[in-house]
Amino acid sequence: MTGFPRDFVWGVSTAAQQIEGAVDADGRTPSIWDTFAHRPGTIADGSDADVTCDHYHRWPEDLALLGELGVGAYRFSTSWSRVVPEASGKPNAAGLDFYERLTDALLERGVAPVVNLYHWDLPQWAQDEGGWRDRDTVARYAEYAGIVAGRLGDRVATWSTFNEPFEHCMLGHVTGEHAPGLTLPLDEAFAVAHHLLLAHGNGVRVLREAGAASIMSINSYAPARPASESDADRTVAALYDVLQNRLFTEPLLLGAYPEEVAPLVEPFVREGDLELIASPVDRWGVNYYAINAVRAVDGPIPLEVVAPEGYPRTAFGWAVAPEGLGEVLRDLGDRYGDALPPLVVTENGCAYDDVVDEDGRCDDPDRVRYLSGHLDAVAGAIEAGADVRGYFVWSLTDNFEWAEGFTKRFGLAYLDYTTGERIPKTSFGWYRDRIRAARGGEG
Repeated sequence: MTGFPRDFVWGVSTAAQQIEGAVDADGRTPSIWDTFAHRPGTIADGSDADVTCDHYHRWPEDLALLGELGVGAYRFSTSWSRVVPEASGKPNAAGLDFYERLTDALLERGVAPVVNLYHWDLPQWAQDEGGWRDRDTVARYAEYAGIVAGRLGDRVATWSTFNEPFEHCMLGHVTGEHAPGLTLPLDEAFAVAHHLLLAHGNGVRVLREAGAASIMSINSYAPARPASESDADRTVAALYDVLQNRLFTEPLLLGAYPEEVAPLVEPFVREGDLELIASPVDRWGVNYYAINAVRAVDGPIPLEVVAPEGYPRTAFGWAVAPEGLGEVLRDLGDRYGDALPPLVVTENGCAYDDVVDEDGRCDDPDRVRYLSGHLDAVAGAIEAGADVRGYFVWSLTDNFEWAEGFTKRFGLAYLDYTTGERIPKTSFGWYRDRIRAARGGEG
């Protein structure tokens, strides 16, 4: 199955914290993830992102990989700590120079830069001032967005404001599994949710003022299934659906919070907030990895997310369920109709326990099957009427996988964490060939 228009955008995605390394180079200061990773017991293998892929110094190698792949777009994030390293708000010229070099080199290779302004890496100085619990961080984010747009806005056509605010809010501020490692009660966490959404709205405003041609919101989606037929599991599955699939969607598209949680958010909402949050965007980014089963548990967090039975699993233990991606793409259109902008799958990928054999090859047939099945699901959704304009694989190379450290490999290229060598996997060549086929054989 091909099923993709000739102007369909093919890409890969990365994130600054996961690939750049060079955490104290050229004026950069710590992010909340640098602080978090250096706390004992927070990262599965005790690693940190101090070096990771060393993309900050080895970016020409990574752009060469993009050229071999033949992608038309590369989604990367800018590091707030590299751009604005201190609470004074003064821009860091060296950090901005890095992103300018990267952007210009992408354009020279015919690869469109897709710049994401925030991928979970709040500067530690901003966290020290209250972080996303504090409304003042919204204004700080707008300042940062304006600085980046002011430097790159004449060359970057497509921007996104935030990546996956649901995960950042809940895993970082409720369960404590991610930076900054807080365990707030759910009612307090809704302040974080509202401030993230309000910062998005401010980001859209700033980017429009800078002349941005296309702005995206990027959310993660996962169909939520009750783990059993019990009433308790059905109740918490419905709650989880609200939190992941609607809380960070409906304020943007409908200008209102889902009625199930609106009373909890109301204390943090001021006049004009929802109108700003609902500022129109041009594309809707969809990150998809798996479907979830949800079961009721005792405790302050009344639910637990598990992999449903009957599916193959990735190394992360996530269900391999391509039909879930098709379901998400169709359901968004069915639920929101004309309010929904054209869709882009901004992340889709899988972790497996990849190894390099004695001949220097990394064969990853499970990843090939995963990506093939999910691309077929995208093609099927398009044929069913979903307006999907692009697809980005997560990720270009193996990298620092947040709380899992270096134990989970998502890359199309294997990374030797000792030498930094990038070794294209079988899936790398498969994706290259799939792109060429979709373009009618053109490179």
